[in-house]
Amino acid sequence: MARHPEAIRLRRKGIKYEHYRDLNQRWLKDLGINTVLDVGANVGDFAKLAREVFPAAAIYSFEPLPDCFARLRSSLPGDTKFFPIEAGIGRQDGELDFYRSFHSPSSSFLKMEEFHKEAFPETHDGQATTPIKINVRTLDGLLADKELEDNILVKIDVQGFELEAIAGATATLGRSKIVIIEMSFANLYAGQPLFHDVYQAMHSHGFRFRGSLAQMLHPMTGEIVQTDAIFVKE
Repeated sequence: MARHPEAIRLRRKGIKYEHYRDLNQRWLKDLGINTVLDVGANVGDFAKLAREVFPAAAIYSFEPLPDCFARLRSSLPGDTKFFPIEAGIGRQDGELDFYRSFHSPSSSFLKMEEFHKEAFPETHDGQATTPIKINVRTLDGLLADKELEDNILVKIDVQGFELEAIAGATATLGRSKIVIIEMSFANLYAGQPLFHDVYQAMHSHGFRFRGSLAQMLHPMTGEIVQTDAIFVKE
C-alpha cells in the first residue's frame, strides 16, 4: 500500500489511504454533501479527509484543546470554505472540566477508565490527569447564525460525550442526512454511553444504522471495542 501512487499522494497531504478508501464511496458521494460538521476535530485529520472526498463542501470543525486547535487552524491553509471553531460541544452552554490525555485524540470530558489504560497504554503516561476548564457550546447554538447548505454530514468523535453532543444538536440533526459517530461497546470512560444508548438516541432523531466504516479492536483479545458507525436519515 505504501508504494501505491494514490497512497503516497494522500500521505503527503496527511491522509491515511485506508480512511480515504472507506469514505470515498459512491453511495455516500451521491448524497450530494454540501456541508461537513466535524465535531471533535483534534488536529484536522478528518477535515483533510473530508476536503479530499467532498472538494466543494463547507467544513466546520470544532475542537476544544487550544494546542490541537492551533494545529487544526493550519490544517487546510488557504481553504476559504474551512471554518475551525474553538469549543467543546455539549447539551448546554457553559464550562466543564476536560481531561487531557497523553494521546490527545483520547482526551475527554469524562475520566478514562482502567480498562482503557490497560488496553491502550499509549494513551496514558501513568500520571494523574489534572482537568482543565473548557468552553462548551451546543452545536445548534454555534451554528444558529451560519447559513449552512443542506445535505449535511455530521462526524462526531467525542470520547464518551456522544449523548451530550447529540442533546445540543436537535435542530442540526433535523437538517442532516448522515452522521458518522464513534461508538463504544466497552466502558473506556467513566459513565459513558455504549452502542445501544447512542443507537436509541440516533433512532429517536430519525436516523437508521447503516453499518460501520472502521472498528477498533482490543490489541490483546481482539474484542471489538469501538466502531465508527454510520447513521442515515430515514
